[in-house]
Amino acid sequence: MFPIRDHNPSGRVPYVTYTLMVANIVIFLSYFMILSDPRAEYDFYNTWALVPVRLTNGVELEALLTSQFLHGGWMHLAGNMLFLWIFGDNIEDEMGHVMYLLFYLACGVAAGLAQVISAPYSAVPMVGASGAIAGVMGGYLLLFPKAKVDIFLFFIIIFRIIPIPAWIMLVLWFGMQFLGGIAANPDEGGVAYWAHAGGFIAGVVLTLPFWLKRGATAFWDRTDGHPPHPPATYDAVRSRLPKVRRK
Repeated sequence: MFPIRDHNPSGRVPYVTYTLMVANIVIFLSYFMILSDPRAEYDFYNTWALVPVRLTNGVELEALLTSQFLHGGWMHLAGNMLFLWIFGDNIEDEMGHVMYLLFYLACGVAAGLAQVISAPYSAVPMVGASGAIAGVMGGYLLLFPKAKVDIFLFFIIIFRIIPIPAWIMLVLWFGMQFLGGIAANPDEGGVAYWAHAGGFIAGVVLTLPFWLKRGATAFWDRTDGHPPHPPATYDAVRSRLPKVRRK
């Protein structure tokens, strides 16, 4: 189960979201050729990624920012950009361009710190925008819990695209990260579950002032938990294949 689109385009152009997407893609294109060379890949990530043990020792603090714009492969990049495209525009619309950028980067820093706390002496480099994007998702949960999100659901031979309230998808996603963090050994690498969970929690906390300023639950009453502008509608795609009648 993963989201493919929402029904809630932003009310204005999300310049920062688009810029972040372009920055992540361009930066990945600038170094992806070296990923086929293990030595060069190690040297690159060792220089720019977040290495928990170094942060624990009080060095390379800038890696909390630089690591947010690095990815380990095409699928890693594509998945993160999809989530940012779906959820980022509405949060930017609500917070404003500058505050949204600061919010995004702050969530990424919080995500990195959460991963360091979970494995302070790990020498495994951490990269990815997913911690910052998890913060965007946490903010979305607080502001727009009932917004419709289309998810692609597949189970063995069943493939369906179904719209569900955002809170269901986001709560399930957070629960998976939390359980994954408990089960995984962060010193062995793999998915940075605690970075995801930490970024998500940071997103909820940092969005609280915006939610309270808009009236808290009164904001939900006015908008019914949706972004405060008309939703998009998607027409079903009709097949152009000719129908063959049975004889």
